[in-house]
Amino acid sequence: MTTSNTRKLIVIGQGYVGLPLAVRAVEAGYDVVGIDFDRRRIDALNQGESYVEDIGNDQLAAALATGRYRATDDYATAAGFDYAVITVPTPLKDALPDLSFIESSGASIAVHITPGATVVLESTTYPGTTQELLLPILESGSGLTAGTDFHVGYSPERIDPGNPKFSFKTTPKIVSGIDEASLERVNELFSDLVDRTVPVSTPREAEMAKLLENTFRHVNIALVNELAVFAHELGVNVWESIDAAATKPFGFMKFTPGPGVGGHCLPIDPSYLSWKVKTELGRSFRFVELANDVNEHMPDHVVQRAMHLLNDASKSLRGSTVVLVGIAYKKDSGDSRESPALRIIELLNSYGARVLGVDSHVEDHRWPEQIERVELTPEVVDAADIAIVVTDHSDIDLDVLVGSTLPVFDTRNSLQGPNVHRL
Repeated sequence: MTTSNTRKLIVIGQGYVGLPLAVRAVEAGYDVVGIDFDRRRIDALNQGESYVEDIGNDQLAAALATGRYRATDDYATAAGFDYAVITVPTPLKDALPDLSFIESSGASIAVHITPGATVVLESTTYPGTTQELLLPILESGSGLTAGTDFHVGYSPERIDPGNPKFSFKTTPKIVSGIDEASLERVNELFSDLVDRTVPVSTPREAEMAKLLENTFRHVNIALVNELAVFAHELGVNVWESIDAAATKPFGFMKFTPGPGVGGHCLPIDPSYLSWKVKTELGRSFRFVELANDVNEHMPDHVVQRAMHLLNDASKSLRGSTVVLVGIAYKKDSGDSRESPALRIIELLNSYGARVLGVDSHVEDHRWPEQIERVELTPEVVDAADIAIVVTDHSDIDLDVLVGSTLPVFDTRNSLQGPNVHRL
């Protein structure tokens, strides 16, 4: 524990979740160490170069200038921490939850726990992870007793990359602890960082709340995605129908279709809940399984629609040049994790197409190897056979596509024109 008035916070993971948390904590007066194992990220951060859209270089430079932020891969810097927040990935591996990053982070931070310290898990996971998995690791590594010697809690991340309306600070934060003292400590931390906290009784409720949020979105997106497929076959403009339905001031929430779902949340998080239900209760979470099936097959539908458009122009997909506009899964974000574009690229390549990609947000070292990176210019459009709009980033001049003779398949309803065909 630090003895000065400045509290020491360790943030494990400096990605889309961890970096905004770290920078906000510096702004709130904390002494922050950001731990990450990507040397490229560490070097960039310490040089004031942000790779997260929500944190500008000026904001990062201001954090560095205080002398209270540094990025490292050395857990020795965690010594004497007051708070440690774990924001590591929780991917699926062979369709099963992979909690290895939580386990290794917990073991690494445990040896630095001192009496009175607090450890908070933020990574999305199934109900019971904090108390059944992380807590024993922390106790074993520290030789201390959780709830007696140190505090443990769970507070799910709610970062929405690229959202101009809701930032880390303005989004309400769910907080929990394994006991009243732990809840109080976790609440104290996040009350310093966000405008509003939402305490719940135990980590299980907090873990479930996060999965509920994402499962709700996943299921409703699957609904409109399947509706879009059928509406096209029925000759119905699904986008106009959705906009009309959204005028109802009660009993309806607007969701829009797209080429699939991406990022860490929707393709993965509901499956954590489904897995927990299956392993502990022996039952199927049918809504999640159905939503997975619909959303996972949307890239197939996109490629089939593109194939039909080429057929209408008396062309084959094999040998055609396809311009894929947007590789990241979300508008104005560089996050390409689980992006539907990746599956679309895989399918297009399997059919023998030449694929060109347009996306300034995706970092070079995360760019798909199978495609060439280009800018969307009239020359590129003229040389292509079809364009597919997967992600409509604000910095892409999509008007270049309108008015050309190039068939455009728009999965985001972002364009209008005689050559534009919508999902």
